[in-house]
This record gives sequence, C-alpha cells and structure tokens, in this order.
Amino acid sequence: MQIENFDLKDYVRSVLAEDLGRDGDVTSMSTIDADARFEAVMDTREDIVIAGIDVAAAFFTALDRDVQVEKLVADGDHVRAGTDLMRISGNARSLLAAERSALNTLQVLCGIATMARRYAEAVEGTGAKVLDTRKTIPGLRALSKYASKMGGATNHRMRMDDGLLIKDNHIAVNGGDIAATVARAKAGSHGLQVQVEVDRIDQIEPALAAGADRLLLDNMSPDVLREAVAMVAGRVPLEASGGITLETIRAKAETGVDYISTSRITMGSEAVDIGLDYALQQLPQ
Repeated sequence: MQIENFDLKDYVRSVLAEDLGRDGDVTSMSTIDADARFEAVMDTREDIVIAGIDVAAAFFTALDRDVQVEKLVADGDHVRAGTDLMRISGNARSLLAAERSALNTLQVLCGIATMARRYAEAVEGTGAKVLDTRKTIPGLRALSKYASKMGGATNHRMRMDDGLLIKDNHIAVNGGDIAATVARAKAGSHGLQVQVEVDRIDQIEPALAAGADRLLLDNMSPDVLREAVAMVAGRVPLEASGGITLETIRAKAETGVDYISTSRITMGSEAVDIGLDYALQQLPQ
C-alpha cells in the first residue's frame, strides 16, 4: 500500500498510544496469562468495499513481532457479508490490545470506500467522474482520500497547494470583481491550475475571459448545469458541486459536466460492521 505523504508507522504508533493510555490493556493483563495464544478471524457483517487491510494488519504486527497474519482480501475488493478478511495468530495480550485500533481504522476506511463505490456506480455511462474533496476528518485526509480512491472516486486537491481554487470569499475580498480576482490568481499561480467557483451563469464568461482553467459550478440545478455546459462548449472542464446526493447525482451527471464533487464520501459515510472473533480451531504453532 502506497499513500503519498503518509507515515504508516507513525499513524499506528499514535493511534495505539491514544487507545492504550499510560498502562496499556489492563483488562487483558489482569485476565490472560502472559504467554497465552490468540487465534482469530476478522470478517464483515455486511457487503463492503475493502480499504485499509494493510493498515489494520500493521496494528497487530506493531505489538507482536511474531504474529501470523493472513490477509484474505485486497484493497478495492467488493465482498459480501460473511466474508473472512483476515486470520491472525499470536500473543493474546498483544493482539487484544491492538484489536480496537485495527477495527476502528478498517471500519471507517471501508465505509468511505463503500460509499465512494456507490457514487461511482451511480454515474456509470455518463462520462462524468466523481471527485472527493478536502472535507475530511482532520488528521485522516491521506487515509480518507486513499479509501475514496479504492472505492472508485477520483482524488481532487489533497492539499491547498495542489492548485488554486477561487471561491466566493476570495472574490468578495476583492470587491466582488471575479475577473480581477482570476487575473490576479493567474499572474501568481506559478503554473498551477486555476479553478473558479461560480454560482451564477453570468459569472462564467468573465471567469473564462480572465483565464480560468476550470470552473466549479456550485449548487446549480440540472437545467442550469445544462445551460452552463452549452455556454462553455468544452473550453474548460466543468465540475458540479453542492448538495450532491446519491439521489441527485445521476441527473447532474447527465447534464454533460466532466466532474461531480461531493464531501459525503469522506464526511458522510458510516463505519461498516466488521468484527474479530476467537477461532475455536487451533492454528499451527
């Protein structure tokens, strides 16, 4: 698993520190022998898209260097309820201490990937691509964007320095002059793409005349989006955004826009139901 600007070891260390506290898993240390073994199977209780299986495994290996981990699925796989995802065997205290951190992370990431898959499937055949946004849980952007990609969405602007996105507040600070704002951005963009958010049809031509490389059409109805697509006539890529749901995305994709962005993938998805259960059968020592 390769994620740009993401340190897996540092993430695992931080999450484990948050969960273990100062004294560790006092329950397991109080009830289980130090050399006891734990064999378990991780499975899903609902249909999901996998994202983060390597991250989940890293929690177990961080606390037990001798753990045996067998990953039964890969990121991007669409699996049915009841599917086994991973088998583990190792020191009971260590693996139980890592269990919640591993499950929490995997449940959240698979939830994002599963939601992304639903949105991607909803626009199939239209030519539009689904984009995620920078609306992510702080500190989890790299993982959230990775999960979104595993579900079939396209990553858009990982960080603010990936490209210029002029929004209404930027224009407002410049006295409402969209053309002047775009021109200023183009002059100082250092070759980066300049995207401009417009929420009215009459803003389109001034933005294009000033050199906008791409337009974000904010909170426009399908009828207005079609009008914008006809007006732009392929001069720059068009992205529809604002109020996008699974119920509305298809109609907006059919207007001819190139992209549709939604924060619901990374901010509105629910964690999926994944469990880790003790396996009665003995695994090879």
